[in-house]
Amino acid sequence: MSGPLQGVRVLDLSRVLAGPWCTQLMADLGAEVIKVERPGAGDDTRHWGPPWLKDRAGRDTGESAYFLSANRGKQSITVDISNPDGQQLIRDLAAESDVFIENFKVGGLAAKGLGADDLLALNPRLIYLSITGFGQSGPMAAQPGYDYLIQAMGGLMSITGVEDGAPGAGPQRVGVAISDLTTGLYGAVGILSALFHREQSGRGQHIDLALLDTQVGWLANQAMNYFVGGEVPMRTGAQHPNLAPYQPFEAGDQPVIIAVGNNGQFQQLCQCIERPELIDDERFRTNPLRVQNRTALERVLQAEIRKHPAAYWLERLPARGVPCCRINTIQQAFDEPQIQHRQMHIRLDHPLGGEIDAVANPLNLSATPIRYDKAPPQLGQHTDAVLHDVLGCSNDTIRSLRERGVV
Repeated sequence: MSGPLQGVRVLDLSRVLAGPWCTQLMADLGAEVIKVERPGAGDDTRHWGPPWLKDRAGRDTGESAYFLSANRGKQSITVDISNPDGQQLIRDLAAESDVFIENFKVGGLAAKGLGADDLLALNPRLIYLSITGFGQSGPMAAQPGYDYLIQAMGGLMSITGVEDGAPGAGPQRVGVAISDLTTGLYGAVGILSALFHREQSGRGQHIDLALLDTQVGWLANQAMNYFVGGEVPMRTGAQHPNLAPYQPFEAGDQPVIIAVGNNGQFQQLCQCIERPELIDDERFRTNPLRVQNRTALERVLQAEIRKHPAAYWLERLPARGVPCCRINTIQQAFDEPQIQHRQMHIRLDHPLGGEIDAVANPLNLSATPIRYDKAPPQLGQHTDAVLHDVLGCSNDTIRSLRERGVV
């Protein structure tokens, strides 16, 4: 079966993470993704190691794990877009594409005749996505934006970390580049929406997407807590600002997470710890009361949870409908039977490393299942094939482009 985006061609001039994450998702869904990279250097993340992929003899290949995480399913071509002939190749490819993605500084591609206005005039059906740190307009539009900066400026770090006033308190960065990743997801949603609009209107459009806008946009309940409650949300550590108990507890040998989302689950928790009187305790009868009296509730529950090892609670609480789990390392996560059953660990054939491990796409489509046909490409691996198959370039033309340093 073919993916749902079969027949969609994406010309990808993005690098690092937000754009490549977006285009990897589209490649997983069956789109043809042509990744354009700098000759001799490629995507910056190719050099963001260690760790490096090992070849069949166990030697470092120079292919970084970071690059491998966001570039499967793509073809790599190298084009010098500072060269007028390279710019013309990009225009020719854009004329044959459905989607164009870039994350250059504002105005960077327009100066080369590759801006949204230029390419939409050439191909009015083109969907042109620009990803920047701060957007195409505004006082910071010209500045570069990185995930760490965006996590700080967008408010995320102010609500992430040890509870204010506790030892070790202070803002913390999320352990993955979450602003980049969510921007990539929003980018894919925007592209699919624009493709649907094109089916109705016949017209493409320019999508202006900013990391900062994305970060602010998914503050979600915390932003509404501020708007509705009038108080600035602060760090609550491992606790949830709107639910209790919804946090880690120390079992007899290791911590477990207990996440109570409603009164029924709280009642089952009380029964399981053999403290049924807590159900009718005036301090804990409803979630708002439990949030208000979370310190007293935590003290009572912690005393009971500590009486048994984690395995005891991991067996009994879920059996009573109370969510409970370990705090896994990444290795332990992939060892989880549920994650293994869902096949979130996949293997890809790589020309240098043989079979390599990778993380699956979480989408499960019944009619058009995702296929993993291409490992992340080597730099320029598909230059000749793309120029020949998409643009009809002859071998002599390709040889001349190489001799002149255009590709």
